[in-house]
Formats: sequence, C-alpha cells, structure tokens
Amino acid sequence: MDSSKKFILAIDQGTTGTKCAIFDHACNLISLEYARHRQIYPRPGWVEHDPLEIWDNVKHVIKAAVRKAKINPGQISALGVTNQRETVVVWDKRSLKPIHNAIVWQDVRTLARTTSLSNDEDATRLITSKTGLPVHTYFSASKIEWILDNVPRARRRIDELAFGNVDSWIICNLTRNASHRKARSHLTDYTNASRTLLMDIQKLEWSTELLNFFNIPETIMPEIRPSSDREVYGYTDPRLLGSRVPVCGDLGDQQASLFGQTCFETGEAKCTYGTGSFLLENVGAKFRPSKLGLISTVAFGLEKGKCNYAVEGPIAVTGGIITWLEENLRLISSTEEIEKVAKSVGRHGSAGVYFVPAFSGLFSPFWDVHARGAIFGLTHYTRKEHIVLAALESICFQTRAVVEAMRKETGLPLNELKVDGGVTKNNYLMQLQSNILGIPLVRASVTETTSVGAAFAAGLAIDFWSGKDELRAIAKKGRVIKPSWSASKRDRGYYGWITAVNRTKGWLTEVGGASHPSP
Repeated sequence: MDSSKKFILAIDQGTTGTKCAIFDHACNLISLEYARHRQIYPRPGWVEHDPLEIWDNVKHVIKAAVRKAKINPGQISALGVTNQRETVVVWDKRSLKPIHNAIVWQDVRTLARTTSLSNDEDATRLITSKTGLPVHTYFSASKIEWILDNVPRARRRIDELAFGNVDSWIICNLTRNASHRKARSHLTDYTNASRTLLMDIQKLEWSTELLNFFNIPETIMPEIRPSSDREVYGYTDPRLLGSRVPVCGDLGDQQASLFGQTCFETGEAKCTYGTGSFLLENVGAKFRPSKLGLISTVAFGLEKGKCNYAVEGPIAVTGGIITWLEENLRLISSTEEIEKVAKSVGRHGSAGVYFVPAFSGLFSPFWDVHARGAIFGLTHYTRKEHIVLAALESICFQTRAVVEAMRKETGLPLNELKVDGGVTKNNYLMQLQSNILGIPLVRASVTETTSVGAAFAAGLAIDFWSGKDELRAIAKKGRVIKPSWSASKRDRGYYGWITAVNRTKGWLTEVGGASHPSP
C-alpha cells in the first residue's frame, strides 16, 4: 500500500453487529471487518444490547480493518460514525460504565406509557408538532424515562449520568483520553437527535418542554452538532490506533444510507431493505409535518443551525419475512431458494393469496401496534409456492404504501428509487418491486452505503472531498431495473393487499388479546 495515500475510516454500528470500513479517495472499499453482538431478551417484547460488548467490538473491528488494509494510522485522515437509531444508553460520566443494558429500538416495554400518551390528544399534538414523530415505543424518550425510573438510585445520582443513542456512546469512548481539550466528547448529531422525541426539529435543539414532559433532565443530554462538522467532535484515544484521528462525521444509519446514495437534492429517495425497510425522501430545507402516517425527520445537517429534512416510512418486517419462511414455516430450505420457488407459480402468480407480515404490528403508514400477521385468500388450489410469492409481494406492497403516502404528502414526483441492503441482491424481488411501484429502481453497486455515508460526512468535514458535486462524481451508479407491468396489473394486486391489511388492523383489540404478557 502506498504510504502517501490517505483514507477515511467509517464505523457502522448496527442492530446485529458492528462494521469498520476503510475507503480511499475514489470511494473504493479497501477493507471491511464485522463482529456480531448478542441479542438479549429479558422478557417477551424486551430487547437489549450490552454497551460494553458493543464498544469492545468497535475496538476489535477498527484494529482488524487497519491490519487488513496494511496501512498505518497516520494515513487515516478522519473517522465517521453511523449507528442504529433510537437505541438508548445511559452511563456514568466519570467511569464510562453503563448503568443498564442498552434498550434497543425494537423494544416495546414502554407500550403502556406510549399508549396512554397516544390517547391524550393534547400530549400527542405537543410531541408531534415539535418533533415530527408519532408517539411510539420505537423512539428514545420513553426508554430513557424507563431507565431513570427503574434502575435503582438513577434519579438520585442524575448529575453523574449521561444519555446517548449509540453514536454518542461510541464517540464518547473513542475520545475518552482526558489528556487533551477535546476529551470525552458527549455529543450527537441532528439526525440522531431527531429520533428521540425530545428535539425541536425546527430549532434543532433540545425542547425544554418535552424534556420536562418525560421528566428527563437536560444535564444528561448530549450536545447537538451538525452531521459533518468542521469543528472536529474530538480525537481518538492514541491507545486505540497509535495516533489521534479526528472524529468528525455522525449520522443515523438510514440517513447515512441516504447520504451515501448521494440523495442530496429535494425529491431524491432511497430504500434500504434489511430485516425491515426504511424509505427516506429528501424534502429540502423546509420542515414538513406528516399527516399521512410518515415520519418527519432530519436528513442531514452540514452547517450549524441548518439541515435538510426528510420524510421517512419505516417498515417493520421485510427481509425478516424470508427468514421466517425458511426457519419457522420451512417453506424454503435457504434464502437463495426463494427466487426459484416464487418463479415456479407461472402466469397465475400468487393465485389470490395475500400476505400481511404484521408480526409485531404495522409501522408506516398504518401505525397499528394491535395488528397481527395474516395470510388471506387460501383455497384448495393454494400451494406453498403461492404463499412464498405472496410473501415477496408483501415486501413490495409495503414499500408502495409508503411511496403513495409520500407522493400525496409532499406533492413531489418520485421518478426513481435508489435501493440498497442485503435483500436487493435478489434480482426477482427487485424486478417485482419495480413492477409494483411502476418506476425504475437504481440498485447500489456498493453494498456498504451506510458506511459510505459516514465516510462522506467525515471526509467533507476535513476537505478530503471538495463537496457534494465531487461525491456525486465518485459515487458508483448501479444497475437500473425498469418496470414491465401495466398500471392495471400493479394496481389490482396492490388494492387487494390493502384490503387484506385492513382486515388485520386492531386484531388484538378485537379478540381481547394483549400485545405482550404483562411484566
């Protein structure tokens, strides 16, 4: 490796594991390392991670990626961070020891609290008007409140504590050496702060009213900074890499993917297909509160006090459907088999079968925690192949429901959709998605778009790249997949699926059930 070359290092801390990616100036992926962490389920509906395990994995993948790249630390120009959003960590400021496991975005232990708030029109109006978010267990505020109320002595020693989403936890540990001015940076960026239910999304600062509402003292909150900041967040502890590397990029994972896909202009959108899916559309510098079941959020902020906004449609289960078909129903023997099975049905398609994957309720644009999954339209003719195809179609129908809401909400035409994530490797599914949406898909040529976004943010902060125009120029455009169905064909299937969705809504309420056993 040429010792004169410079590189950007990106940490991508996700729900199931942590990656470290190293990119050169041409955005070539030089090295990639990955480490999984445990999923902890103390009770039904509770999901936790060990913050210390995550930090150990961060250190491991950084060192391993640098070794694999065969570069020295002096060649690393900057470091960017991207992370699972909404997941909550509370730690001791002095010792950097967590007082509880991280409570993950999927966790629903605060359902009673958020349901009570949802039924209070004044509370819902206050929260949504300031944050752009619906009241939901998904977001951070009720999780922070739960930790402070349930960990012994937490409120009595509140001045000793710090809160952060996972980005804050990682940056604080990266910069933990107290021998220089920028030590122990306790901060977050606009995108992560916008996922807490605690930031005024127009002022880009913590809302005193909302903090008081959730009984969360501002003293534990991180400083809010731009996603790419010329005023460096801090420098890595020299013991980690052997040199002080500036930390200067920070984005929530889905916003990092949007940034990595160079969706810099109003009307540009991307969808990441993983266990769930996340569709974000850049709507420019004006905040647009949603009335149609979308989330209003920050897309990215490159200057203090300024940002681009996005509307977002999170979908709880997409790629997870394929895992469920394989591991729970055993209708396929591997994820690779699904394309062959779905293709085998012939011209009758799914034969009137509709699949609604509301395994733990419905996310955007329906937002019904009491919905449950169902398969409709079964007849004597139905074979497993029809159910498999209907499951794949449900992935595409859910995306279309979000796209339809975005078009109505923003008035912006969506002429193409950039796609990334592991599920996009399935050619049959991506063609089906294009057919059901009726627009071209542009599949990312680089699979690590989230890491690319974190790298771009860090590189811009130090002029490693000159600006967004250069990033567009070096971003590698992937394959374009064009639709082939008529409008009548795609509409017929979609509206049939919407009818099925409406049958699943409120299921737990209708049958007198409960979302999860009481603790």
